[in-house]
Amino acid sequence: MGTTLLLAILAMVTVGAAGFALVPSALGNKRAEQRKKAFQGDIRANRQAADVNRTRESRRKTVQQALKAQTQELNAKKRLTVSDMIFQAGMKITPAVYLRNSIIFGVVLFVVLFVAQVPYYFAAVFGVAGGYLLPRMYVMNRRKRYQNKFLDELPNAIEAIVRGVKTGLPLNDSMRVVAKDTKEPVKSEFGRVLDQQSFGFSMTEAVQVLLERVPLPEVNFFVVVISVQQQSGGNLSEALGNLARVLRNRKQMKAKVKAMSSEAKASAGIIGSLPIVVAILVSIVSPSYLAPLFTTNIGLVCLGGAVVMMSAGIFIMYRMVQFEI
Repeated sequence: MGTTLLLAILAMVTVGAAGFALVPSALGNKRAEQRKKAFQGDIRANRQAADVNRTRESRRKTVQQALKAQTQELNAKKRLTVSDMIFQAGMKITPAVYLRNSIIFGVVLFVVLFVAQVPYYFAAVFGVAGGYLLPRMYVMNRRKRYQNKFLDELPNAIEAIVRGVKTGLPLNDSMRVVAKDTKEPVKSEFGRVLDQQSFGFSMTEAVQVLLERVPLPEVNFFVVVISVQQQSGGNLSEALGNLARVLRNRKQMKAKVKAMSSEAKASAGIIGSLPIVVAILVSIVSPSYLAPLFTTNIGLVCLGGAVVMMSAGIFIMYRMVQFEI
């Protein structure tokens, strides 16, 4: 009996010792397996993050390369033809009509100067210069105003596209909303993009119409973002949202620069107009005082030199108060 009890106690002790020996080992193996799985999960997460970063970096390089190529192409086309100026100014006339109106304006200017007893050779020079420069300046001014109106409304159009894309609309439908609800000239320009698509062009080819019509860096970036997204995919709403924010910041900066440079522009205007105002007042007070400038050859030569120097000074002052953002 005593021997049996002793053997039972020894068996219990042996089983307990074996349990104490095996349980920590099993627990250790389980913990090791958990650590291994966690480590493998970290590795997979790191690999996924690295893949995302590589994809993002690759897309960024693609955008940079496309933007650089587009910018070089725009710089190469810096010299504008008459048809380009008219097209980018949003005007409906043809180059032939523009040339006809320029010739008529130059002839009218020549006749007016000749009737005012200006020598015919000076009248001819001023007529040719006026017929070439003044219509061109008018069209370039219309072009600049058209581009400024387009840039003012472009952030709203981009944000409308972002909202449409985030709600699940295709890019075409989002652009159709812009072409329907935004202000001119953005409304008609996006309508032209949709018209290009209806003719069978892809989105990448259709948005190039915007860059041809409004060749600005902001529009260039918008076209590049759309083109890259169509070719390689990516988060279009995020890219366009960032672009809209950048455009609004640029607009605010331009407004600040305009406010800060208003004093300099006013001074340039006063200085540039002062000789003309003084000449008019002197002619009113003493009409014969400046008569030799218009009745003698030496006076006409001096008057021509004064006009050239005044034009150069006004141009320099104008350029000094222009700031590119």
